[in-house]
Amino acid sequence: MPPDFLDDDAVTAWTASGAPLVDLLRQAHTPGRLTGFRRGGRAAVLVTEPRHVHQVLGVGGDRYVKRSHRARPLLGDGMLTATGEAWRSQRKLLQAMFTGRGIQRWEHHIAGAAACVVDRWAERARRGAPTDIAEDVQFFTVDTIWRSLTDRPLDREAYVDLAAVQDIVAALPADVGGATALPPEVEAAIAALDERMLRALADARVRHRADGAGPSVLDRLLDAAETDPAYTDRLIRDELVTLLVAGYESSARTLTWAFVLLDAHPEIMERAAGDASAVEAVLSETLRLYPTGWLLPRHSPADETLDGWAIPAGTDLLVCPYLTHRDPAVWPEPEVFDPGRFPARSPLPPGSYLPFGIGPRACLGTRFAMREMEVLLGALLARFGVETTEPAGEAVFGINLRPAGPLHARVRERT
Repeated sequence: MPPDFLDDDAVTAWTASGAPLVDLLRQAHTPGRLTGFRRGGRAAVLVTEPRHVHQVLGVGGDRYVKRSHRARPLLGDGMLTATGEAWRSQRKLLQAMFTGRGIQRWEHHIAGAAACVVDRWAERARRGAPTDIAEDVQFFTVDTIWRSLTDRPLDREAYVDLAAVQDIVAALPADVGGATALPPEVEAAIAALDERMLRALADARVRHRADGAGPSVLDRLLDAAETDPAYTDRLIRDELVTLLVAGYESSARTLTWAFVLLDAHPEIMERAAGDASAVEAVLSETLRLYPTGWLLPRHSPADETLDGWAIPAGTDLLVCPYLTHRDPAVWPEPEVFDPGRFPARSPLPPGSYLPFGIGPRACLGTRFAMREMEVLLGALLARFGVETTEPAGEAVFGINLRPAGPLHARVRERT
């Protein structure tokens, strides 16, 4: 039995409207059924039901593959875009640094970057000056990942080049069927980022030869290059950019969304001040409502059957955590911000909560991301009260899910 496909006229009308892809997915979505649409001669199946998500990303992780990663112009052949044996080799090299006790090596970097933001807010509070939360948390996450990659703190000049990643990501298509041509200014931003990364690589290589291996990710990659010819300067650059994007974009957006939600629920903000478990619950609920990886495209290279539904070879599958996280069968009152959902009182159905993906290609840096967000949000809420001075921008459904524009606020020291 084939999936239920949206009427072609509806797809044509959506295309003509210029509306974001999420609007088409909402039209196609029917709870409890496998649905989809045809566009440009290709079939796309929308995957939102938790058991279907689990079958595609979890048990079917080797059968449903990435056809062409949307971020390849930025990431090159880094771990997110790599496939097959290359991906397995690259992941194996890095996973010990970001899983288990491996993340303990980054604690001092996270603490140092968080202290910079706390000091900035303390200065703003003394002067009664507003701050841009979106900018502050972005600087923190870029600083944290840069320290981890290079074992060096972030300077303002490097930040300008690295933070341009947000503009590059915003220009990438939301799904694999989108446009691929990038504007000239984005191409220029990628070139500046490349130069920054290759400069960091050259500096690290000099230190590496003089002093031996250091503790940074870059040192680990240089070690690998000594025995594995696959680790050319280009692949090391690709891995660094991949870790930069994965290490700062999603965390910065999640922290911004957390403050948007807390501003609308000041009683939850007060309860979370000084309570580590409440901070963790706030972040988990924020990731439920606003998973930055809101759409995870996959491709079926061979004929498959998904829960009795026929998936012909060549079909694209659009796994949508944003809609899955709003399934009322799993999440009562799904639009309500309720950190009390976490930790879950009973095990959640497989495939029902996936802010970092699931299965073999789940995000390698999940624990790193959660730890850095917990440290900063906990430190800021414990010391400061926060009140935004203007409404947050609308949600933008690009390659990630972010609020439009800045998030200006006034902060005050708690007494």
